[in-house]
This record gives sequence, C-alpha cells and structure tokens, in this order.
Amino acid sequence: MDSIFSAIILGIVEGLTEFLPVSSTGHLILTGHLLGFTGEKAATFEIIIQLGAILAVVVLYWERFLGLLKTDPARSFSGLRGIWLLILTSIPASVLGLLAHDFIKEHLFGPQTVAWALGVGALAIFAVEAWRNGAIVGNFRTANKSQARPRHDRTRYKGLDAITPALALGIGCFQCLALWPGFSRSAATIMGGMLLGAERKTAAEYSFVAAVPIMFAATGYDMLKNYQLFSVADLPFLAVGFVVSFLAAWIAVKGFITLLGRLTLRPFAVYRLVLAAAVLIFLV
Repeated sequence: MDSIFSAIILGIVEGLTEFLPVSSTGHLILTGHLLGFTGEKAATFEIIIQLGAILAVVVLYWERFLGLLKTDPARSFSGLRGIWLLILTSIPASVLGLLAHDFIKEHLFGPQTVAWALGVGALAIFAVEAWRNGAIVGNFRTANKSQARPRHDRTRYKGLDAITPALALGIGCFQCLALWPGFSRSAATIMGGMLLGAERKTAAEYSFVAAVPIMFAATGYDMLKNYQLFSVADLPFLAVGFVVSFLAAWIAVKGFITLLGRLTLRPFAVYRLVLAAAVLIFLV
C-alpha cells in the first residue's frame, strides 16, 4: 500500500491545479516523479482523485447542474439545451481521447513532454491575452509600436446563459489540446472561449462546468480498465487522495473566479514558463 503522505500531497496538487490553467496532469506527473510514485497504478490513481475535484465543482455549481434537469425559461443554460451544450463540448476530446488513449499514456506521460506542453501553453496564453486586448493587431497596423491602440472589446458572450451551440462545440475542439499532458484542459478551454468571444470569467466558469461530463467519462473508462491494479488495502490511500482533492479544488475554484475579476491569465503563463524551465534543467 502506498503512503498516506503521498496521497495527501497528490490530492493537494490535483485539487489546486485541476481547474487552473497550469495543468493538473502535468503537475501530478512531475510530483509523482519526485515522490517515486510512477507507472500504471500511479496514472490510474491520478485519474481517480480527479473525481474529488469534479465533485467540488458539482457542489459549487449545484444550482446550474440541478437546472439541467428542467428547462428554466429565464436561463438558456438549462434543461435539454444545457445538456446538449455540454455534449457538444465533450464530443471532440472524448472521441480523440478514446482513439489516442493508449498512445498518450505510453508516450506523453513524462517530465520532458510535460515541460514542453507547459511552455507551449504559456506562449499560447500570452498570445491570446495580447490578441484579446488588440495589441497584436494594433502593432501590425501602426509603424510605431508606441502608437498602437487597443481595439474595441472583443467580448460577445457574457454569462453561462449566453453560451451558444457553436461556441460550445468550438470550445470542445480547443479542449482536444488538453490531451497533451501539461497543456491544461482549463487553459485550452478558457483560451478557446476567449478567442471565440467569451468573457474571460464566463469562459472560466463554462470550463469548470464542461469539465464534469468529460472527466467523469475519462475517469470511468480508466477505472473500468484498470480497477484490478488496486486492492482493498489501497482504499484508505484512495479515500485520502479523493477527500484532499475535493477540499483543495473547492478553494482553488472559488479563489480563481475571484482573481479573474482583477487579473488576466498572464501570471499563470509566467508560472508555467518558470516551471517548464525548472523541469528541463533539473528533471530531464
């Protein structure tokens, strides 16, 4: 049986990073490498404790999930329409993930591939934030960079009830980038939402909600395929990781939404670059 200490550390890492644009999978791979907890059992444990993080989102947004059971005329994101939006977002990554599952686990779960994904994702965040503020277009349109002016607000969708089927499917396509461990599902969906016109906070909240069905599917598939790796003696280890992940995710989601009212995603991009460099220097 693996140590409870490892379960606590991995639960904290999973919960704090699952819904932030820094990649929980990448952090778990790196943490597991440092703890000496690697292999098929480790990879499956990391999938299982994601359930704790998912549950935190379900509890925090319980009204929205409950609203999916019945159409509310005052809320577009409710009833069958809300369920259809979540299905549209889940389809691309679910299909691609199912087809590439074995390849991803065999070839992409390593410190070096994670480091590159962290770096590429960081550069993408900088590019999206610059585009959103009009800086890229402004710099191309003026000979003198100091004369560049931000363009008009690119936000077209504010609030979960503004999500359209086209936007939901588009975010789902961007979510496929998260199949590269280290890129971050949260980063991929939030950036995708922003590029397609969603307000940053709206993109983040939809990213949280849309994570639930695809993460349940991925977790269920992995558990059915690898449940034999665990025994009854492992239950305390799994339970501790689950509970710690739930609590850490609760704190992270509430804090992240508060921060997005004041900050852009750039600080997370800086963190990703620093972490990627450290991994390449010390772990590869």
